[in-house]
Parts: sequence; structure tokens; C-alpha cells
Amino acid sequence: MSEPKKVQGDLILSNITKSFGDFVAVDDLSLRIEQGSFFALLGPSGCGKTTTLRMMAGLEEPTSGKICIGDTDITDTKPYDRPVNTVFQNYALFPHLTIHENVAFGLRRRGVKEIDPAVEKVLNLVELAHLKNRKPSQLSGGQQQRIALARAIVNKPALLLLDEPLGALDLKLRRQMQIELKWIQTEVGITFVHVTHDQEEAMTMADTVAVMNNGKIEQMGSPADLYENPKTVFVANFLGQSNFIDGTLESSDGASVVANIQGTRITFPKARNNASGKDLKVGIRPEKFRLHSAGDSVNGNVLTGGIITDISFFGVSTQYLVEMAWKQELMVFEQNDGGAPDLEKGDAVTLSWEPQFTFALDANSN
Repeated sequence: MSEPKKVQGDLILSNITKSFGDFVAVDDLSLRIEQGSFFALLGPSGCGKTTTLRMMAGLEEPTSGKICIGDTDITDTKPYDRPVNTVFQNYALFPHLTIHENVAFGLRRRGVKEIDPAVEKVLNLVELAHLKNRKPSQLSGGQQQRIALARAIVNKPALLLLDEPLGALDLKLRRQMQIELKWIQTEVGITFVHVTHDQEEAMTMADTVAVMNNGKIEQMGSPADLYENPKTVFVANFLGQSNFIDGTLESSDGASVVANIQGTRITFPKARNNASGKDLKVGIRPEKFRLHSAGDSVNGNVLTGGIITDISFFGVSTQYLVEMAWKQELMVFEQNDGGAPDLEKGDAVTLSWEPQFTFALDANSN
């Protein structure tokens, strides 16, 4: 089989649509993924992320639109002729071949001459060279995943697609592999596109995250930007948790805005107001709140009149549910570092937070 021609550049999806009968899985999606970056497509089941990845791989044909790597149009190129490799959740290793033979498989098919040095290099990269003579069944799940990764990157593709690659691993191993995957991507410099429904996975590894919903990208940016300044309720709740309190915009002066939430005035940066009108959904992440005993002197934005209705211990943090006077329960996370007051269920409390930790969306945002 001929070796795919050397193709490089940004991955560009232009107005990609994929329909299955009347169902539109991917809806007029345009996207540019920078060469050499670690990019994550994040979203719930059925949002279109896996269909998008399969079109990048050539396993699905777009109903309309174009896919390019740099100046090269690969929209109609067969999967085996694309400079693209895919790592699946189930590893897809050949059980009858040794680890060395598994990694060498793609190089042999392409007629590459110097196979052994290339295989040694990637096995060293994933720190499994000492297991090269074993069969896949003799390896743990994490080791098999690293071999699947080695088999993909040994071919030096322009683009490596990762389809829920850590989904079969336990939590501790998954977290370890998140760090290793990011390190490997930095070492090899290949463009990684990682499809996942796991927000922690996306935020831990990716330079850029695109949050997908109903076949479209809701918002795209750095993990920090998406988390701190979500543009929709869906993004805010898919990346972590958020408290939303109904409010109205009172004034917008200079760099700050003043809003009224349930009878209390608060301020926050104008740059974090994503609402187009006066009716707001004001968002505060649970960990941005601070809990105080009722009557304590407090700075920043303040909400009084809360009653603790539930306390849950999570190891590194404790979750409090606080019912406010208007009967809405707000969620608060306090780090278990000894800094939080000693509070119990039924205690009266005040909530405070820094103005810059507030964001606002349109009242009808969803």
C-alpha cells in the first residue's frame, strides 16, 4: 500500500453538515484546528462530536462541506490514504501479535525500511520498551492504551484522532494518562483531536476546547476562558456546575455593571456580562462563594438570609446547599483546608464572593 503523501497544516472544516435521513447530526460546522495543538471536542452523547471525528478520519462522508489539512482537500480521500490515525476506546490491538509487531504493523504495510529503530523510539516514549515481546492480553488496560497510542504516532500522521481514549480506564489511571497524553503530544508535536464527554479530560489536556451541542459548536476557547466566562447556560453547566440567580441590569458605568438579584445590588466586570438585554441570569460557580456565619462583617458581593439545608463531605471539599429567602437553593463548595467556619445543617449564613467571579447571561439563555 502506498504511503500517504506528506500533508501538513491546520485542520480546516468548512460548513460541514452530516445528515442521516431527516436527522442532522452535524449542522453547518466550521472549525480551524491549529497544527501541532491539542484540541478537544467536548459534549454529551448525541451532540455530533463522534460523527465529526469519523468525518475527519474518512469513516463517514459529509453530506456537504469540505475538510482540508493545510491546502490539501481530504474530503473525499479514503481513510487509508489520509495522513490521519485514530486511537479508539477499545484499543483495537491485534491479540495474536507481540507489542513490537503491533506497533510495527502500519510501518510494514507502508513498506518503511527502518522499522525497528522507529518502533523502539515510540515504545521508549510511552515507557513500555521492556514489554515489546509480550502479547496485548498480558498488559493492563493502561499499558494497552499506551501501545495503541504508540502504534498511531509511529506513522507520524499529520493528525491523531482520539475517540474517548481513556473511557475504559479506572479514575486514578485515567488521571495519570491525562498527564501522560499531554506530555506525549508536546513531545511528538502532532495535532491531537480528542473527542470526549468528560469535562475534566478535556480541560486537563487540551489547549483549545470546543463545546458541542445539537450538532453545533456552542463555544470554543481555552479551558480557563470557557470555565470563567461561559456564553450559554449549557456551557456553564457542562463545564462544572453553576448557580444561576435571576436578576436585572441597573446600570453600566465604565468597566463595571450593577445588577439587582432578588433585591440585592451586586457589581461585576462589564466584560463578563454576556447578556444583550436588562433581564439577566447571574452566574456564580459554587467554589467562588464564601460561607460566613450570619451577622459576620463581609466584603465583596454579599447575599444574606441563607439557611444550610444539606452538607456533603467530598474529601478535598465540602458541599453545602443553602436555601435563600426567595426559596432557591444555592450550592457552595468549601475547600477542607481549615479556613471555612464550623457550620451545621440549619445554621443561618451569609454568602459572599468577589465581583470578578460573576458572569451574566440573557435571562432566556439555555
